[in-house]
Amino acid sequence: MPSPQLFDLPLFPLQTVLFPGGLLSLKVFEARYLDLVAQCVREQKTFGVVSLKQGIEVRKNNDPTVFETTGTVAELIDVDSAQSGILMVRCRGTQRFDVKHSQQESDGLWVAKAMLVPDDEEVAPAEAMHETVRGLANAIATLRTQGSEPFLQPYLFDNAGWVANRWCEILPISVAAKQKLMELPDAQVRLQLVNDFLRSKGVVK
Repeated sequence: MPSPQLFDLPLFPLQTVLFPGGLLSLKVFEARYLDLVAQCVREQKTFGVVSLKQGIEVRKNNDPTVFETTGTVAELIDVDSAQSGILMVRCRGTQRFDVKHSQQESDGLWVAKAMLVPDDEEVAPAEAMHETVRGLANAIATLRTQGSEPFLQPYLFDNAGWVANRWCEILPISVAAKQKLMELPDAQVRLQLVNDFLRSKGVVK
């Protein structure tokens, strides 16, 4: 079996966590990211989303930027030029990656030497998780009546990792907690932790 390969991956540090299968909407206006999106469209490339630990999304002077070393690859779904110098971008999270080395280019763009992390094993939610699965279906129905479509279709309710990831995206927990959940290598463990949280809050019985 071949060993995982390092590859170059431009990074987009954000104050959020992108999960595999997740939907991310971005308003892009900084030159470094406008150039990145243009290159991704032109060459059908992807970029990596990493969660900020220190610093802010918009570049100011030489403020230090520290980000997590595990992120998720993002592929473009659509790009809309709403007005001059601003792009409205929608992306899909695909596969997690680990940053092995990173450096900042002269224009401020971070580029990593990255290695892909194996996808979650596709397993059905355990029977004890079925209320949590139903709870997610109900949450989606409620959000849709409010005019919100936070998740990409198809809905994979028979996939423990997909259910856990979608719950993680909408739970009122810290970015740091979402990062820890995203990094977990076992989808069943991630779903169990989500289930425990929901039961502790009385969201599911």
